[in-house]
Amino acid sequence: MTLADLARVIRNRAALLRRDRWSRQRLLAHQARALAALRRFTYARSPFYQRFHAGLMDRPLEDLPVLTKTELMRNFDDVVTDRAIGLGDVEEHFARTRGAGRFAGRYTISASSGSTGQRGFFLFDPSEWGMLLTTYGRPAWWAGLNPRLIHLIHPLKMAVYSSPVPWHQTAQVRASTASRLAPSLQLDGTRPAAEVVEPLNQWKPDYLATYASLARALAEEQLAGRLRIAPRVIAVGGEVLTREARKRIEKAWGKVLYDTYGASETGILAAECDRHAGLHLSEDLTVVEVVDADGRPVRPGDFGERVLVTVLFRHTQPLIRYELSDKVRVAARPCPCGRPFRAIDAVQGRVEETLYFPTAAAGRVAIDPVVFEAVLDTVPATQWQVVQEPASLDILLTGLAADFREEAIVQPLERELASRGAAAPEIRVRRVAAIPRGATGKASLIRRQAPAAIG
Repeated sequence: MTLADLARVIRNRAALLRRDRWSRQRLLAHQARALAALRRFTYARSPFYQRFHAGLMDRPLEDLPVLTKTELMRNFDDVVTDRAIGLGDVEEHFARTRGAGRFAGRYTISASSGSTGQRGFFLFDPSEWGMLLTTYGRPAWWAGLNPRLIHLIHPLKMAVYSSPVPWHQTAQVRASTASRLAPSLQLDGTRPAAEVVEPLNQWKPDYLATYASLARALAEEQLAGRLRIAPRVIAVGGEVLTREARKRIEKAWGKVLYDTYGASETGILAAECDRHAGLHLSEDLTVVEVVDADGRPVRPGDFGERVLVTVLFRHTQPLIRYELSDKVRVAARPCPCGRPFRAIDAVQGRVEETLYFPTAAAGRVAIDPVVFEAVLDTVPATQWQVVQEPASLDILLTGLAADFREEAIVQPLERELASRGAAAPEIRVRRVAAIPRGATGKASLIRRQAPAAIG
């Protein structure tokens, strides 16, 4: 981390900590001012938004059209407000550097993994990157792990067990924040948990950041007595944290688990505080709308079909009502901690993880991931994954006892699918040594192997 980057993060952190004590009214006033400034800047410099919001520039945010990743990338050159930037040059830089170094000597490029079928490139100038780095620190202080002067003498030790690819944002954040204030052990998220037990035992981290499925795998190692660490905070993200995974992790280490929710486009968008009553949305940095399939806002306590996010601190590549295909639920009650931010109390996963099955009436029915979670989280397996094949539904399981009866999974799943009108395909239970992971180390709970052939 350069001295300039460090100074930005320190200033940002002080400002964000003060906002924790704001009233809801003051937060909304700040949000309105920042949104107005973002729109003025964008309309003056972005040809795309001049067209996209034509006739709507004085309308409320909720009247504006939704921006998808496909449309963003198709119009990249006209979206960005630095008119010297072109997608071709960005792609050439990315292919040559794999995300290392700054584009045009100024911009950090993060790339999405393309898990939704569309890769995205996201640019941050030094000020924007400094704020994004600060969002990654926010979960730690909301968890009560605030850096203090004593840590200059006894630094907090961090372990990060996640994506090994240099262009992934978590890897870029690690590279940007490396300092003696936070010495860090980097572990390859594509390696199985058994292979990282020894380095973790030697390092003894105070703070462990990883994916939810990897945290559960480490919990099994801890419960078996092979892993022997006592982290003060375990922060998970990048995957859905199931109820059973939370139970196993808390059984291994107690109430040190903190869930986070974020994206390459936004940084950390929401995180738990020490009350564990949901994930606070960073509404001082974003405007978050949880909407149904028709784009209408849903009530607190109900799941939405997607999230629309407006990122208030990003001016180089403005994102206004940008679609994240996640199904989340805003908590019906405020967190007792007193922070002014709304919280989300459940994340079901991406819309792309909804599976579709034929019905007896020649139609098709959508089955949400939560249906599979309700059955499979009760199975005594260390991990699970559902894979929809053209002619079958494969249930991948790790850590099952030899005498486990497959009917204990097949029959409940058949009943759940039938109760929702689905004509269940053949359900095959497969015992595997490890759940398949992508290049970044993530393991989705639900996969469609050949979506075009289903239903």
